[in-house]
Amino acid sequence: MIITKALRDATISTFADQWKEIITAGYFDEHTVVVPGILKTKNMGRGVNDPGSEGIISNGSKIYVPENTAAFIFDQSAIENIILLPGGYEYQEGDKSIFNGGGLIHSVAGQIIKRIGFGGITPNNKEIAFVNLREIRGIKFGTRSPQIFHDPAYGVDLEICAYGSFSVRVADPEVFIRNYVPAKRTRYSFDEPQAKEQIVSEFLQSFSVALTSMSGKCRVSQLISMENEFTSSMEKDTDNVGTWRKRFGFELVKASIENIELSDESKSLVQMYASKKMEMGAFNDISQKASDIYAQQKIAQGIQDKGLGDMGGMIFGIDFMRNLTPTAGVKERTVEQQIDIVKKLKEAFDAGILTKDEFEAKKKEVLNL
Repeated sequence: MIITKALRDATISTFADQWKEIITAGYFDEHTVVVPGILKTKNMGRGVNDPGSEGIISNGSKIYVPENTAAFIFDQSAIENIILLPGGYEYQEGDKSIFNGGGLIHSVAGQIIKRIGFGGITPNNKEIAFVNLREIRGIKFGTRSPQIFHDPAYGVDLEICAYGSFSVRVADPEVFIRNYVPAKRTRYSFDEPQAKEQIVSEFLQSFSVALTSMSGKCRVSQLISMENEFTSSMEKDTDNVGTWRKRFGFELVKASIENIELSDESKSLVQMYASKKMEMGAFNDISQKASDIYAQQKIAQGIQDKGLGDMGGMIFGIDFMRNLTPTAGVKERTVEQQIDIVKKLKEAFDAGILTKDEFEAKKKEVLNL
């Protein structure tokens, strides 16, 4: 009874598996990196041959490899063949088929006898998986604790939390399949918890190293625009991101900071700095004006009390007198310039060029009194 059932199952599955198949890649979503091969089961709206046993590929079957993908053929869970170039391929290493010149006896009778010994199922097992070679984008990250960054403008260490995303790309498909994808998996995504936890954890380690290397060299507000510098620095980290290609077959393409947040303590430091800077600017401006006014008052008082001494005998022309009068748009005179002009005015007064009233009027004008 068991032998009869096995014979029936072996016969049915053997004939079903004689059909040549058309196999291509399944659907890739944004973060999916491995998908199984799927059979094309519709042709112009009409159904095609039953797919037969799972994992069986008949000789003469077609394998279509899309752009930016690599195909892996597994035989008994080991890699049998790798296809790295896009295009259509005809498979000739599977079970013999009567539709591919195998003949009835070799293609059917031989397989039926072999399958009977395994209860009607085939001992062969072949699978096709496709690896996504495109850039896998939008993997989110956020620092788990505040990072220390020295802002040269403030001259203090700030605590920052950074948030953004990064992208990776499979650069060596064989290393990726052998070293990173779990065994017996023909579908895999970077969104899977174990995969995402590892890749994000190692990314953050390298991110911290890159942030430290840039500390003190730029403003904290400039970090968002420095994605190329971050990416380059992280690729050189020989402990984490820089080892991805050799260890896992994929590599970092780009790291982008989208938002930076200061801790409450750092926000207080920045606000305090801004407030002090405004106060100092106002104080310096007021102090300079107060000093000038005070100096002018002392000069005026000194001239009024003691004059400027005997400077007579100097004769000045009319052009000199014109140059003593400030004109609109002329830069405000320094204290030294004011003293020099008043001296010359006094010499002109002593020489009889100016009357006393003219001298007093010019003096007040020069000293802004």
